[in-house]
Amino acid sequence: MNITTEFPYETTREDVYIPLSDGTRLYARIWRPLTDEPVPALLEYLPYRLSDWTAPRDWQRHPWYAGHGYASVRVDVRGHGNSEGLPGDEYDARELEDGVAVIHWLAQQEWCSGRVGMFGISWGGFNSLQIAALAPEPLKAIVTVCSTDDRYDNDVHYMGGSVLAVDMHAWAATMLAFVCRPPDPAQVGDDWREMWLKRLEAVDPFIHTWLAHQSRDDYWKHGSVCEDYGAIKAKVLAVGGWHDPYRDTVLRLVEHLDPAQVRGLIGPWSHQYPDRGLPPGPAIGFLQETLRWWDQHLKGQETGVMREPLLRSWISGSHPPATVYETLPGRWVGDASWPSENVSPVAYALQGGERIVASPQQTGVDAGRFFPFGNDADLPPDQRDEDAKSVSFEFPVADAPIEILGRPRVKLRLRMDVPRGQAIARLCDVAPDGSSTLVTRGVLNLAARHGRDRTDDWPPGETEDVVFDLNGIGHTFPPGHRIRLAVSSSYWPWIWPQAGSAGFTLDADGSFVELPVRRHTEDPAISFGEPEQSEPLGVVYPVTLEEPRPERLVVRDVAKGEWRMEVDPRYGGTRVYPDGLEFTEDALETYTVQQDDPLSARTRSDWRIRLHRPEMAWDVEIETRSEIAADDQDFITSNEVICKDGEEVVFHRTWEKRIPRTAG
Repeated sequence: MNITTEFPYETTREDVYIPLSDGTRLYARIWRPLTDEPVPALLEYLPYRLSDWTAPRDWQRHPWYAGHGYASVRVDVRGHGNSEGLPGDEYDARELEDGVAVIHWLAQQEWCSGRVGMFGISWGGFNSLQIAALAPEPLKAIVTVCSTDDRYDNDVHYMGGSVLAVDMHAWAATMLAFVCRPPDPAQVGDDWREMWLKRLEAVDPFIHTWLAHQSRDDYWKHGSVCEDYGAIKAKVLAVGGWHDPYRDTVLRLVEHLDPAQVRGLIGPWSHQYPDRGLPPGPAIGFLQETLRWWDQHLKGQETGVMREPLLRSWISGSHPPATVYETLPGRWVGDASWPSENVSPVAYALQGGERIVASPQQTGVDAGRFFPFGNDADLPPDQRDEDAKSVSFEFPVADAPIEILGRPRVKLRLRMDVPRGQAIARLCDVAPDGSSTLVTRGVLNLAARHGRDRTDDWPPGETEDVVFDLNGIGHTFPPGHRIRLAVSSSYWPWIWPQAGSAGFTLDADGSFVELPVRRHTEDPAISFGEPEQSEPLGVVYPVTLEEPRPERLVVRDVAKGEWRMEVDPRYGGTRVYPDGLEFTEDALETYTVQQDDPLSARTRSDWRIRLHRPEMAWDVEIETRSEIAADDQDFITSNEVICKDGEEVVFHRTWEKRIPRTAG
């Protein structure tokens, strides 16, 4: 990592409030170059609190952009951080309208040239795409990282029409804890407590809304730019990582947007900016790459970015299974179109007649983290245990490597004796020593086999063909290895078990897996600079003598047949900021299931957050508990929030709710 301290421009920073038409003001931090010439503005727009939670990351990039001639602006969403107003649902109409208003405000400032770019990762990447689809005139270009064009089938809520237990629960619980944090009196003054209490009264757990919409209805279509790609007028640089759940969005954007307005980049990365150096690498000079994008589309300079291939992808070499990789083997390739003329579908027929697929409910404990962040236990370990609980089919790799790029597809001929169930397909790279590395996977809720917007029970005893895609991947299977397709009927804790699910019969002779095989090309050299960032903020992470708990711990009660997974998401722990703020957060997620009972599934998330300013005698604490269970008719949710100002409990509320199981 190169830390840059000298830039073409000297810079200044100020915190301001941006006024909205209803009188609400949004808290913003603006880094600007010291110049008399108006410059373009770059906007990052998030609910994650610019004054503390994202501050270390913000300081890596916003001052860097300012030093290269841009006004780089970080804004807290309404009702979050130090912004006024009340919090709403994720990506709701108010959030997007506010974002449009911020863009117009920026364009009208005397220091702005009138041209605006927008960027972000995850939430910030989402609303960059969604606001681009609203087409505010000043917004000329965006960089969207680890984001989605489809809020239903490519987000944290549902996968293949199935409820994502692991992140439907975990992210709803995380956001409940996050939304309950107070404004900071160091920024907003004595009104902080009144603002906080008004926010708390408006809080409703997201899980209530998300579980109330179990099919792809109008709720999910809102903000899903795949409904109308043509609405996007800005230039789009779409970025993803093969170890991030949103990478398929990059493939769809380069397919459906005008090639004159889009470029795609997919590396080996997790859910992180590609310059941060977090596993798996290699990291790249991402800020320099985005600067080329901004200079081209906001300053009118010819930088060559539109002469790059439409899609630049990292194709990983074969690697042994591990839960973390500092750097993966592989190479960069470029494709001038997508779908690419270099990629052809190759079908591998399954064989072996009828096979019963009836996986125990704990199948999936070695799935790894849904959102890898670069932690030591994020990625899937050796898949041999998972493969043994599945029905597997193998295809030897003979004399030449098989390179794939894109989304594999399966067609499975199934017979099921119950109305509901789900099929999970995993593609693995099996080495000569028998070790099995997960390459990619896909899920289908069998009630959603005719469309994610409808629910069709399976006619008991009937046979049907179902087709579904696995997540996109770039991977090379070397000679001497075997390609393994493993099919299971459960995948806990990623996928919530279906009530009454008893597995299915797979007719192998009527089934196949189709791989997107890429012919080996001698690609023009694709290279990137070394990662570069501005000087870090200087946050201190106190050393503790306490033994940290495991990131992922699986406990098996043999007598009860119960499996429990405990997950520490490791978002940040305790840190002390240069302005004296002490910020502590601690979270533990628990997932429990009995191996023979789909109705035994339980999730729980406990959060504790403390914000402390010793010099101001400000000390607040938020504790939350979130739980989900289910019977054959309903999801059963329970949430609790306790907020303290010092020793005083200023807010305490519980929510108990039953939500009918429809598609889920």
